[in-house]
Amino acid sequence: ITVLLVPFMSCSARIPIYILLIGTFFAAYASWVMLGLYLLGIVVAVITARLMRRYLFKKDETPFVMELPPYRIPTMKATMRHMWAKGQQYLKKMGGIILVASIIVWALGYFPHNDKLNQQEQLEQSYIGSIGKVVEPVFKPQGFDWKLSIGLISGVGAKEIVASTMGVLYAGDETVADDEAQDTAKYSNLYSKMSADGVTPLIAFCYLLFVLLYFPCLATIVAIKNESGKWKWAIFTAVYTTATAWCISALVYQTARLFL
Repeated sequence: ITVLLVPFMSCSARIPIYILLIGTFFAAYASWVMLGLYLLGIVVAVITARLMRRYLFKKDETPFVMELPPYRIPTMKATMRHMWAKGQQYLKKMGGIILVASIIVWALGYFPHNDKLNQQEQLEQSYIGSIGKVVEPVFKPQGFDWKLSIGLISGVGAKEIVASTMGVLYAGDETVADDEAQDTAKYSNLYSKMSADGVTPLIAFCYLLFVLLYFPCLATIVAIKNESGKWKWAIFTAVYTTATAWCISALVYQTARLFL
């Protein structure tokens, strides 16, 4: 249950997306919105854990007991050795899948390539742009357009790509999320561009909810497979987190529209 709940915890890769949208639409309440997202992830995880305990993992497992060794002050040699071993293990297990996913996302956004087009136009007519327009009806209940849909698709490889994709599509600048939050001119420009495309604060908030809860990156999926020993739990995590994100964001959007 613990492994299956990890994707609901906000990781550092999601922070650029939070900063981008919160700085653009909720600058006056930035700290409260950020705190609310973290707390919501915890609440959803607790509720999901209770449901899994009742319906999915009913059998009581034998508790794991291990005698801990006595505490000792770590030496520099032991620290470096363990750091090297763990870093090497991570690169072997995760580096391959992240690299492949990044190449696929880049290729979908680059081809078919036309040197006469700018970066925004290139993304729009690329394969990933076509995919975004195809899946746009799926995200209609959340109010997401094809540009926001592309961002969600690109985030499958790594969540950091979502912010840069949105920056390119709306502001023509993939580094828009890298600058400090007090860059009011850039956020004002992004706000005007997104508002012109029909993106409201409500839609932006629902997008934040979706990013918080949906498909974790491929590296996390591989880690879940390695921890559980079975691909079925990794696939299950990808499906149920995305379904949870879709339902909650759609519910919030459709409910809020009745009162706004």
